[in-house]
Amino acid sequence: MESAGAKPLKPSSNISDIVSKFAKVCKLRSIGVHQPHNSNNAPSGEDGSDVTEDTECGGVKVHPQPVEVTRESKMCGDEELSKLFDIVSTLKLAYVQLQEAHLPYNPKKIIAADERFMAELEAICKMKRAYKEKQFVKLKSDSSRSDILRKKIELNEKLLKEFKLQMEVNNSEIICLQKELRDLDLVNATLAEKVRQISLQRKTARVWTITRFQDTFRAASKSIHDFAKPLINLMKATGWDLDLAAKAVEAEAAYLKRSHKKYAFEAYIARRMFYGLSLKSCNMDGIMRYDDPIDALIENPDSDFARYCGEKYLQVVHPMMETRFFGNLDHRTLVLSGKHPRTSFYQIFARMARWVWVLHSIAPMIDSEAKMFAVKRGSKFSHVYMESVVEDGEDAAVSDGGQVEFMVMPGFRMLETLVKSRVYLSK
Repeated sequence: MESAGAKPLKPSSNISDIVSKFAKVCKLRSIGVHQPHNSNNAPSGEDGSDVTEDTECGGVKVHPQPVEVTRESKMCGDEELSKLFDIVSTLKLAYVQLQEAHLPYNPKKIIAADERFMAELEAICKMKRAYKEKQFVKLKSDSSRSDILRKKIELNEKLLKEFKLQMEVNNSEIICLQKELRDLDLVNATLAEKVRQISLQRKTARVWTITRFQDTFRAASKSIHDFAKPLINLMKATGWDLDLAAKAVEAEAAYLKRSHKKYAFEAYIARRMFYGLSLKSCNMDGIMRYDDPIDALIENPDSDFARYCGEKYLQVVHPMMETRFFGNLDHRTLVLSGKHPRTSFYQIFARMARWVWVLHSIAPMIDSEAKMFAVKRGSKFSHVYMESVVEDGEDAAVSDGGQVEFMVMPGFRMLETLVKSRVYLSK
């Protein structure tokens, strides 16, 4: 009758399968069953007291083996492990109660123990699913983090490429700017030199006034006269025909006196000395500090003045003339080799060359727009632009209505002043 009122039982094979699965999950060892000495001491199995190492059930002593659970702190936390141990302990107890319900056989206890056992198994399954979901979320989070890192790396690599490209552009710009800087340095050096020249001109202009220039003009004119005098004397001494020589210099000139033919030689020397000479400021400290210009030439044989002096000597003194004067070409040979002979004749020439050189140098120092002008033959005499080379007043009557036979010294125009050209006049 009791069995008729009981709930239908699950097949025994199902219970065996559940027990087998549980044994696999919990990794239980074999269970030993021993015949008890006293069969009357079987506990009821109803109570939920904790199971000790040996549990008696229906006179049979059951020895459950401990479950070995490896703790991996990296896979799950302490809270999950504690909860898992609690469920396993409860599952063990349900399993023991399930065994007790079979000895003696009690359907109600079997159903209750089975439901409890299945509930604990379901709890373990839930934990397993929760753990897998947690691991999946972790893997997904790691994957997402990896994607983020990968994107950051790709972005940084892209930025690195852009920086490298920008660096190449900057390097090209630096090279261009360096070239521009070098060009600017050259321009600055040129401008600095110009500023230095202008400063030198302004500084010298305080000393070299118009009056000083006029004095230098007269000194240069006198030095040409002083060189022409020994030149004419040497020509006389060596048998030169002075009339023929003067005619060769100024073929159509008419002279008031035969002695005025000396001005033709002075005009010849002046034309040679001023030919090709442009007004350009130069440093004259190395020239004017010596009384003897030969000392300046020997001290600075490569200076502009030294080159000018050598070139003009070769133009003024013809080789035939030098041979007739000295019987050799020693002067010319030394000058051609870049040297300067220390003779009285060359000393007079060098003194003349120095005054002409100084004259052409100080004009632009006084006025950067200074000009040198010439007077052509046949021009009508003008007191504004010209003065006669004849100083004894013999041509005073000629000056008013006379005309220019030839120019002896060029004139200069600077600031608001005219330095008159020296000319020889005729009726």
